[in-house]
Amino acid sequence: MYQHSFQERQFLTARADQFARQVMRHQDGRLGADEFQQFRLRNGLYMERYSPMIRVAIPYGQLSSAQLRMLATVADRYDRGYGHFTTRQNIQFNWVTIEDSPDLLRDLATAGMHAIQTSGSCVRNITTDHLAGIAPDEIVDPRPWCELIRQWATLHPEFYWLPRKFKIAVSGSLEDRAAIRFHDIGIELYLGPRDEELARILAGGGMGRTPVIGKVVQDAIPVHELLGWLQAIIHVYNRYGRRDNKYRSRIKILVNDLGIEAFTQEVESVFERYRETYQAWDPERFDRIRRDFGKPRLDDANLPSRHIPVDSEAFRRWRQYNTEPHRNRDRLIVHLPLKAHGTAPGDMDSDTMRRLADIAELYSGGEIRVTHRQNLVLPWVHRRHAHELWCLLGECGLATPNIGMLTDMIACPGLDYCSLANASTIPLAKELGQRLDDLDRLQNIGRISLKMSGCMNACGHHHAADIGVLGVDKKGEEWYQITLGGDAGNAARIGQRLGPAIPRDMLVDGIVLIVETYLLIRLPGESFADSLQRTGLEPYREQFHANHQKQKNRPHGVAA
Repeated sequence: MYQHSFQERQFLTARADQFARQVMRHQDGRLGADEFQQFRLRNGLYMERYSPMIRVAIPYGQLSSAQLRMLATVADRYDRGYGHFTTRQNIQFNWVTIEDSPDLLRDLATAGMHAIQTSGSCVRNITTDHLAGIAPDEIVDPRPWCELIRQWATLHPEFYWLPRKFKIAVSGSLEDRAAIRFHDIGIELYLGPRDEELARILAGGGMGRTPVIGKVVQDAIPVHELLGWLQAIIHVYNRYGRRDNKYRSRIKILVNDLGIEAFTQEVESVFERYRETYQAWDPERFDRIRRDFGKPRLDDANLPSRHIPVDSEAFRRWRQYNTEPHRNRDRLIVHLPLKAHGTAPGDMDSDTMRRLADIAELYSGGEIRVTHRQNLVLPWVHRRHAHELWCLLGECGLATPNIGMLTDMIACPGLDYCSLANASTIPLAKELGQRLDDLDRLQNIGRISLKMSGCMNACGHHHAADIGVLGVDKKGEEWYQITLGGDAGNAARIGQRLGPAIPRDMLVDGIVLIVETYLLIRLPGESFADSLQRTGLEPYREQFHANHQKQKNRPHGVAA
């Protein structure tokens, strides 16, 4: 893992002290609400529906045990004893106060953590594949590049006040697990014909009210030019992106308005014009960063193991669904679902954080990863400790064998917390979890992604799901739009609308009906995505229409 220097920790503490002075100025009336807004946003502090919320950065989704313990301390000291892991590999605390936020940031700084640029119109947290450095299909480890970009983008004087927020994702594997095609900039690292590292850069992707798949700007640049090309792209966006209409201010709108050819020409012109003044490539600096991302020290050789019968059905299911092969054949990748019954997807309480920190220290080199699916990963588990680990995770409620299943759903905070939401997501996620809580049934259904967003901002990534759910407001009531067939990976697709929106009391039955229709029409061994590609939406629309005819005498009907 990247090792923060003493100077970096000093900077984070100084930054927290600076924010404390801004909070004092705001509280005594010297700094108005509008002026203070920009300061607090760039320190991760939001004003939400019921309470201020702070979003803590977890760069490229990588945490140490010590950092997870600090998050537990923050949850107890400043929140209500839990945190919420997000789809961009961050964590949010939903019940903080403005007065306490500087002390919260000071505590984070002692663990090399912060909330800088987790909000506001700037370059946000750099995200990547949660299996970076451990996936069997990896070509180039993207984490050193993520760290290099993070250092470059943090407090960048030109890109601190962009037209709108700006998100970058990096992938270095055959399979895109970082959703790079749905980011403002997506970077794919690969090897050229002489085994040289190259980068493919996409721009203009995104979700929100206008979902767009990113387009290639440069297909094969030498990696030592990467920061220069990023600077050129963001420079063009900063210069030409709209600031008069927040709904048309993202780079995807600019790329669409100019066209990818004209946009690329402008980027190339800027790159050539300023290439000598861009930050010079420093191979020694990059080598220092890269060394921090080697294999961690693993002191697990002499750990005892409990004897668990190999023929245990529960253990077999867990191995099948919650673990996957590691690039080191002696190791396993272990997924930890944060989708326990009765809790919001992505939530974890402080006691579980501390227990997991201890487990990770023993069995995973003290390292934990955050995934885009609001789950966690232990990346360095030895195969011989799988049984023992399964027992320990089960005691923590982190061993439900449902990774990739319908109950492993993604949901934004929705109307329960977010001031922008139109509809609830968390209560519906809980209800769906209860309706589908049968492991045999889930195993028969197979892997289906279900993602829910409470508004058009699409924080739940519903556009890129097998089954996507979008909350909409209709005359003060919660309704939901369903889409099918989205994909965030290599075959990136935007989900198609199934039909008109439906009221809240019909949503859970509607999703169950979609699943039952799939089971009825699928071919042997056919996934939901493949089946939908073969049949199209019509069978699902027919079933929805037939179901609506049965329900038409109910108080609510389908909206036009």
